[in-house]
Amino acid sequence: MSNRISMSTSGLQVPDQPIIPFIEGDGTGPDIWKASVRVLDGAVEKAYGGKRRIHWHEVLAGEKAFNATGQWLPEATLQAFRDMLVGIKGPLTTPIGGGIRSLNVALRQILDLYICLRPVRWFTGVPSPVKKPGDCNMVIFRENCEDIYAGIEFKEGSPECKKFLELFKEAFPKEFGKIRFPATSGIGLKPVSKEGSERLIRAAIQYALREGRKSLTLVHKGNIMKFTEGAFKDWGYELAAREFRGESVSERETWILGNQESNKDLTAEANARLIDPGFDMMTPEQKKKIVSEVETALKLWPTHGEGKWKKKLLVRDSIADVTLQQVLTRGKDFDVIATMNLNGDYLSDALAAQVGGIGIAPGANINNDTGHAIFEATHGTAPKYANLDQVNPGSMILSGEMMLRYMGWNEAADLIIAGMDGAIGAKTVTYDFHRLMEGARKVKCSEFATEIVRHMDARVPVPV
Repeated sequence: MSNRISMSTSGLQVPDQPIIPFIEGDGTGPDIWKASVRVLDGAVEKAYGGKRRIHWHEVLAGEKAFNATGQWLPEATLQAFRDMLVGIKGPLTTPIGGGIRSLNVALRQILDLYICLRPVRWFTGVPSPVKKPGDCNMVIFRENCEDIYAGIEFKEGSPECKKFLELFKEAFPKEFGKIRFPATSGIGLKPVSKEGSERLIRAAIQYALREGRKSLTLVHKGNIMKFTEGAFKDWGYELAAREFRGESVSERETWILGNQESNKDLTAEANARLIDPGFDMMTPEQKKKIVSEVETALKLWPTHGEGKWKKKLLVRDSIADVTLQQVLTRGKDFDVIATMNLNGDYLSDALAAQVGGIGIAPGANINNDTGHAIFEATHGTAPKYANLDQVNPGSMILSGEMMLRYMGWNEAADLIIAGMDGAIGAKTVTYDFHRLMEGARKVKCSEFATEIVRHMDARVPVPV
């Protein structure tokens, strides 16, 4: 008997036969959905021998919704996701010329899906533009509802923009003077809140601890935007120290503790000189601040000293532009990443390119507090390939794998990873990989799904 997934104080409650809403998607959406649902159902059947089954419930959005109802995003669709909590969707067309600027962004904003979760991993054999794609095994937590994606913009020359600029000039004349060409400027606002930042970073830390990950990197541009991106970084460190003190250690704390372990007689001031080489050129007040930081870190000695910090979750930060360079040159230095909306947009697509492209990159939009989650293909609709049974369904399939893992159905999720590994390892791939792989056999979208199911490891025991 089918039932809805629910949320309780103990977490997500998933029945053996849950109802899961799906949006087929536009363009290539129908092709990749047909392939994906075969893989998902195949994995569940193999893992649980009929004891568990998904009841798929189609809801409409995008072109299919507009043609059927005259609406791009019907209220009935939103209500289905509200009621059933967990769902999956294909790529959607964004309406042109007003209205909803992006259906994907609209779903995230309306349902407050504040986590954009983007795991990035390489499957052996997938063509890659980098020498060591296997070094890229990262999970990105991208804040989904704030930053410039809040959509607070004023078009150049519009009455609203003129009014905003007049009010801004009156209230903040000094800051107004920083706008080089105000008469022809469009204006966008970048809200970054403490609450929004903390709930994202908290989710990232919880994930890192639960999955046994080694580090969390706060990616930001705080050297320029000190009160938005810089605040995100500061709030992240404060949250880790306040809520996860026993399980985490900051990078600077590791320096301080490591220095003290190397020389037990080191004074706080001498330690400060080691972590900040410019210490002697600082003002007395600045020196006092660094020494106080050292003294605070050394109070952790009973729980973190004598090398204990090496087993803690390392919390560090990295400037956004430096990060985009270092994920290429020092991929193993990054594990779990927490960042704001725009940085996460750039970073997740750049990383996807390292491991095979956006066509195989999964994604999810989640609210950890309510349990709501929509898993999605991260690529576009590619309408010129629609109904040709050609495109790579990997993004949707791996998003479904994430969904099964979110539901606690790890055995079925593991089978999908095994099946994907097997199909790609056997060089039975769709055209996008085939043209870049020597000795590969090109298969259709639907045939790739067949290959994944065929390569699934059936040895996972059926729960009793």
